[in-house]
Amino acid sequence: MTAAVANGHATPARGSSPGRSLVLRNLRKEYTPGKPVLLDVSVEFAGSGVTAIIGPSGTGKSTLIRCVNRLVEPTGGEILFLDQDLAKLRGRDLRAARRRIGMVFQEYNLVERLTAIENVLCGRLGYVAPWRAWLRKFPAGDIDKAFELLDAVGLADRAGHRADALSGGQRQRIGIARALMQDPDLLLADEPTSSLDPKTSVEIMELITGLAAKRNIPVIVNIHNVELAKRFAQRVVGMTGGAIVFDGPPDQLRDDHLKQIYGGEAWL
Repeated sequence: MTAAVANGHATPARGSSPGRSLVLRNLRKEYTPGKPVLLDVSVEFAGSGVTAIIGPSGTGKSTLIRCVNRLVEPTGGEILFLDQDLAKLRGRDLRAARRRIGMVFQEYNLVERLTAIENVLCGRLGYVAPWRAWLRKFPAGDIDKAFELLDAVGLADRAGHRADALSGGQRQRIGIARALMQDPDLLLADEPTSSLDPKTSVEIMELITGLAAKRNIPVIVNIHNVELAKRFAQRVVGMTGGAIVFDGPPDQLRDDHLKQIYGGEAWL
């Protein structure tokens, strides 16, 4: 991918899907008036491939991701996706847009009392009538697809197990399957490996990137582990203090960039 460094913009990769590109214009978020967490961020994410967002805790990475699907309300700016400004949507239009954006959460966000297969089927809640969801009467095609996704993430033998009986890595696998169950046009992952051991972290990143690539779904992932970001992403965006200070391919990410992103040098 051709990318400009430290100006917050990048040219979409060859083979990307323009309709799935995400454009943020002057995105700003203030939890406390006058104290912005995002400083008018402008950036374009291509309609394919994996982009990793790195940076220290509190720099706005998760806020940026959560503004995209409106789990956090932006203070200002535009979020352009699928020919709409997501920042302006309300009610039914917002719910419809959210169906097209899958999300993998840091803390899994599963319904603990439901089984693995039921949690995966929750990815279809935006597509079925409320009474069907309440009674757990999903169409046969959805049920078949849910089992296929459980198999794809290596948990076919755990379909009937409650979520609260599974390990952290298994829960995150269910979270991935649930997000893909939406048939999303964009997959967001908010620190999906932060609670996992190194081996499981690699396995989870392999699943997210591999399954998304098979479906040509662009991925934006917040991640603390710089080596994982460099290993799995085609593009790395570095943030500090609510602003983008690096934007480019992993092989251009040098120690001086990491010092600018994280501060200091003793940790390198």
